[in-house]
Amino acid sequence: MHALPHLAAVDWISLAIFFACWGGYAWFSEHSHWGAVGLIRTSQNYRLQWAYRMLERDVRVMDSTLIGNLMTSVSFYANTTIYIIAGLVAALGAADRLLSFTADLPFGGSGNRELLEIKLMLLLASFVFAYFKFTWSLRQFNLLSILVGAAPLGKAGEPGIDTYAHRLAGANNLAGDDFNRGIRAYYFGLAASGWLLNPIALAVLALAVLIVLYRRDYRSAALHILRDQN
Repeated sequence: MHALPHLAAVDWISLAIFFACWGGYAWFSEHSHWGAVGLIRTSQNYRLQWAYRMLERDVRVMDSTLIGNLMTSVSFYANTTIYIIAGLVAALGAADRLLSFTADLPFGGSGNRELLEIKLMLLLASFVFAYFKFTWSLRQFNLLSILVGAAPLGKAGEPGIDTYAHRLAGANNLAGDDFNRGIRAYYFGLAASGWLLNPIALAVLALAVLIVLYRRDYRSAALHILRDQN
C-alpha cells in the first residue's frame, strides 16, 4: 500500500471515474425516480404478479422448478467467481512475471511491483464483492423456497393473501437485486482489468460499461417486450 502516494494524477482520476460509474449507476437504477422505468424495477412488477398466480395454484411444481432454475444460474456464477478469485490470488503471487509481461504491451506497463499489486487488488475486490452478492442472493432464493412451501392457498383480496403475495415478491426482488449487483460487479471487474494496461483504459472501459448497462436496462428489446401493453 506504500505505492498509493506515488499514483499519478491520471490514475486517481481514472479511479474516480471508475467508482463514480459503478456507484452512480447502482444508485440511479435502484433508488432514483429516473430509474423506475428500467428493466430491474419493471421485472419487480412481474414478480408480484407471479406471487399472486402462485397463491392461486394448488399444485406448485412449476413455481418450484422456476425458482430452482434461478438458483442454478446464481450457483453457476458463484462457483465461477471462486475460480476467478483463486486465479487473481495466484497472479498476486506471480506479480514479477506478470510485470514483465505487461511491460511488453504496446499501451504501457503496470509500473513497479507495488503498483501492479494495487491494480490486481482492485480486480480482486470487484470479484470478491460479486461473490458475496451471488452467495447472498442464493441464500435469499432458499428463503423464497421456504416461503413458497409455507404459502397459503387463495386469491387476491382474501384475508392475508395480499400481504403474503407482497412478502413473496419482496423476497424474490431482494434475491434478484443482489444477483444483478453481482453481474454488475462482473462488468466493472472487466473494466478494472484495463488498469493493467493503462489508467486511461480503466476510465474508458468504465464509461463503456456504463453505456452498455444503461442500454440494456433502459433501451433494450427485452425492456420493450416487458413494458409493451399491446
